[in-house]
Amino acid sequence: MPAAFPFFYIEPVKFEDIIRKYYPEEKGPVTNIDPIGNSPVIIKKEFLEKIAPTWMDVSLKMKNDTETDKAFGWVLEMYAYAVAAALNDVQHVLRKDFMLQPPWDLNTGNFFIIHYTYGCDYNLKGQLTYGKIGEWRFDKRSYLRAPPPKNLPLPPPGVPESVVTLVKMVNEATANIPNWDTE
Repeated sequence: MPAAFPFFYIEPVKFEDIIRKYYPEEKGPVTNIDPIGNSPVIIKKEFLEKIAPTWMDVSLKMKNDTETDKAFGWVLEMYAYAVAAALNDVQHVLRKDFMLQPPWDLNTGNFFIIHYTYGCDYNLKGQLTYGKIGEWRFDKRSYLRAPPPKNLPLPPPGVPESVVTLVKMVNEATANIPNWDTE
């Protein structure tokens, strides 16, 4: 079976009126739709080949519907994937341990991958200043015009292990990619 990370903000039941435009009642309850996006997912090619055409079709229909586009915003294609999977009777094993999400997950534990979507902002005492740019920060949005430099400074003492690990891994990667800062 395919496996996926369950996102707390993918809530098909909350948007049942909108979801029903794409997932008819005869397919079953909206709870058949996994609370996932298209990534991270581990899936066999045969399942993805079933889902992909439907996913594209549902994505375009959702994007062209003003109400749906406004309700789902930047997670629209995630909803489209989840609906397409359910339309094709493809269910996913939901694995919360699939992905570590700094700064919310504090310890690295037994996760398979690190997802760095959230900004990590801290004061110099190691306290999270989420929603406010911190005295120390790592946020991928800071590098929209150029990749992060090599040897990013580590966070101050007191910052969770997950954030420290993320920065160390970015530093390890940039140190080992030839010509990282020349191309």
